[in-house]
Amino acid sequence: MTIQWFPGHMLETENLLKKVISKVDAVLEILDARLPQASANPFVNKICKGKFRLKVLNKNDLADPEQTKLWLDYFETEKKVPAVSICGTQRSQTYAALNYCVSQINRNRARKLKVMVLGIPNTGKSTILNSLAGKKIAKTGNVPAITRHQQRTSLNNNIDIYDTPGILWPVIEPKQKAYILAASGAISDTAIDYTDIAFFAATLLIKKYPDLLMLRYPFLETLPEDEIMLIEKIGSAKGCLKKGGIVNLQKASEVLIRELRSGKIGKISFETPKDIEL
Repeated sequence: MTIQWFPGHMLETENLLKKVISKVDAVLEILDARLPQASANPFVNKICKGKFRLKVLNKNDLADPEQTKLWLDYFETEKKVPAVSICGTQRSQTYAALNYCVSQINRNRARKLKVMVLGIPNTGKSTILNSLAGKKIAKTGNVPAITRHQQRTSLNNNIDIYDTPGILWPVIEPKQKAYILAASGAISDTAIDYTDIAFFAATLLIKKYPDLLMLRYPFLETLPEDEIMLIEKIGSAKGCLKKGGIVNLQKASEVLIRELRSGKIGKISFETPKDIEL
C-alpha cells in the first residue's frame, strides 16, 4: 500500500519552516512513542542541521514501556542523539523535556530563547504546548492536521515556544511504514481503507500482543488463527452485522482501530528497534 496524503497547507508549512528555522535556538522533534521511526519525517533532518534537537517520544502512556526503553537506548547509543519519553498531558514531564533542551544551549538570558516544536500530524504537539502553557491555547484532537498555522507562546524564564502544523512527506513508503502511520492515526482516515489497516493491526496484535488481545476481548476462547478470524469475532461480539448475521468487516475494522488507537487494548508499540535491521 502506497499512501499519498499531502494537503496543500503542508507544502506551505515546509516553505515556512525553511525560512524561520534559522531564527530558533533549538528544536523539540515530537515523535509518537509507539512508532518512533515511522513518525520521524526525513525533512526534519534536512532543516535542523546545526541546531540542537531533542527527540521527544510522546504518548508513552499508550506505548509498550519495554519497547520505549529500547528506543531511547537506540537513539542515544546507535544514533548519538538525545531522546526522552513523555506523556504530553503531564506538565511535569513536558517541562522536564523542555528544561533538558534549554540546558544544552548556550544562551544570553537578556534575550528570549526560541524553541520550535516539529513533527508529523497527530503526535501531540499542540497537547504538549497546552501542557507547557498550563492552559488551552492550541487546538487539539484525535485527527491529524488540526494545527494549520505557526503559533508562538511565551513561557516563563524568557522562553518563546513555536507550535507548527504537522508535516508529512508526499509519498509514504515502504508499505510497512504507511500501514503503521495509518493504524496510529497520523494519516487522515479519508485516505485509508479501514479494513486494509485493520488486517495489518490484527496481524500485529496476534503476533506480538496475544495476551492483551485475550484480556481485552474475553469472548475469544482461543487466540484467532488469522486476522480475518479476529476481526470477524470482534464484529460478531460488537453487533457489527449485516442482514443474515454476516459480519460487516468495515464496521468491525473501525471498532478494532478505534480501540487500538485509544489504548483500550493495552500499551502497544507498532515497531521496535529490531525492525530497522530487517
